[in-house]
Amino acid sequence: MLQDRRSIGEMANLSKISNEISESSAAFIEIDEASEGQRIDNFLTKTLKGVPKSHLYRILRSGEVRVNKKRIDATYKLSAGDLVRVPPIRTSIVPNEGQLQKPVTARLEKSIIFEDDAMLVLDKPAGMAVHGGSGVSKGVIEQLRLERPQAKFLELVHRLDRETSGVLMVGKKRSALVALHEAMRRNQMDKRYFMLVHGHWTEKKKKVVLMLQKYLLENGERRVSVVAGKPKPSAEDEGQTSETIFHLKAHYGDFSLLEAQLITGRTHQLRVQLAHLGFPIVGDDKYGDFALNKAMQKQGLKRMFLHSAETSIRHPLKDDKLKLVAPLPSELQNFLDKLALENK
Repeated sequence: MLQDRRSIGEMANLSKISNEISESSAAFIEIDEASEGQRIDNFLTKTLKGVPKSHLYRILRSGEVRVNKKRIDATYKLSAGDLVRVPPIRTSIVPNEGQLQKPVTARLEKSIIFEDDAMLVLDKPAGMAVHGGSGVSKGVIEQLRLERPQAKFLELVHRLDRETSGVLMVGKKRSALVALHEAMRRNQMDKRYFMLVHGHWTEKKKKVVLMLQKYLLENGERRVSVVAGKPKPSAEDEGQTSETIFHLKAHYGDFSLLEAQLITGRTHQLRVQLAHLGFPIVGDDKYGDFALNKAMQKQGLKRMFLHSAETSIRHPLKDDKLKLVAPLPSELQNFLDKLALENK
């Protein structure tokens, strides 16, 4: 009993866990709000950086990891106040101070347009993926975690395509993340995008509803197409309805500047809808006019003209109204100015 009391009194603080684990003694972690709701295997993966997953699952199966003195399996979901016992782990597995990474350049701090204790909002630059994978070693969320090593919780609320710039929300508390996901599910967010399309758009306001379906190219790359009627049963998914309200903002010769209000948020929704309607987004390298894109590159447009300009929401924890605005990037504004001069 005395030993149990001493162990509990020596509970490791979550932010210091990697420095306090050793091969000679167990560590005890009290779960706080930031980790509440996570599966124990995911919690251990994030907490014990550098420890092979095979080792983590082995100590889970053997019962060496315990929660509130009881054995649990890998799917156990943590609650606030839970006491997690982590067994001794060889110091050769856990990074020590001499193995810490070099200081990370703060690439994203200047892109923050809103932040409090519940969430932060970035003006994501074009060309940067939101997360690693598929040939991308590091995305926005990985870079943000490197820049803020003491942050207990940082998770993407939603995604933006790599080529798209603008408003990107990140949860700093699990409760905020859950609330924002629920707001998205209930369509309680007003998301607005700006895009330049090729063609003379005539309608001031147009509602577009199309069925979209994902499929894979031969090289394994994912694409989305519009399907008429029922989707093919052999497709990757069963198809999803996509809905957008487009507003005409201006004409620039053979081009039209549109504002899109998302009603649904499907993969590549705006890009696929507009290409299907015969108004491809300028610079879109997946669904656009490739010959036109090359010509526009020579004119100075080196990226896709798609920008997440504004998101209106209620604060996930305080219920205050928030209007999150990311100004049109200079390279897009300069291109519009050039078109305006050419079409006077």
